[in-house]
Amino acid sequence: NAYGVELRRVLTGFKFIGEQIAMLEADNEIERYIFGFEESYGYLSGGHVRDKDAVNASMLACEMTAWYKKQGITLAEAVDALYEKFGFYRNDIASFAFEGAAGMQKMADIMDNLRANPPKTLDGKAVIKVADYNLGVNGLPKSNVLEYQTEGAKILVRPSGTEPKVKIYLSAREDSMQKAKDANSRILK
Repeated sequence: NAYGVELRRVLTGFKFIGEQIAMLEADNEIERYIFGFEESYGYLSGGHVRDKDAVNASMLACEMTAWYKKQGITLAEAVDALYEKFGFYRNDIASFAFEGAAGMQKMADIMDNLRANPPKTLDGKAVIKVADYNLGVNGLPKSNVLEYQTEGAKILVRPSGTEPKVKIYLSAREDSMQKAKDANSRILK
C-alpha cells in the first residue's frame, strides 16, 4: 500500500502466480505484473517466465546492490531501513514427517483435530482469526490449509502436496528481528 502496488495472494505454487500473469495478459495489462514469490524461495519478475527463475532473481539482487551502492548504502542497510519503517517480519517453516499409510492417516488426523479444536492462543496471544481454506478464503481455490492469526503473528498449517509431511509456516512481526524469531520459536513449542 505504501508504494501504491496491488498485492494478490495465491496458494503456494508457481502455477498460481502464472495464472495471475495470464489473467493480466488476457486483460492487456501484463505491465501491471511486477514480481511474484512463494515460500520455497522462488522468485518471478516480469511476465516472460511462468516458473521460478533463479537467474533472473540473481540479476535483480545484483541490480539492487548496484543501485543502493550508488545511493551510498549496502543492500543489507536498505533491508534494515525497510524493517525500521514497516516492522521486523520473520518467516519460518517447520516440517513434520509421517511415513507410510499410517503416516498419511496421522496427517489427516492432525488436520481434522485442528479443524475441530483450533488453538485459542499462540505465544500467549489470543487467536483473533481462523481460516479454513477448504471452505474457500478470499476467492482462492479450496485447499487443505488452516490459518490462525494473533495480533502480530500467524501460522498456516498444511500437508505437503509432494512429501509425507505436515508443514507449519510461521510469520511474526515485532520491533526487532530477534523478538520475531523468538516469537516463532515459542509458537512452535
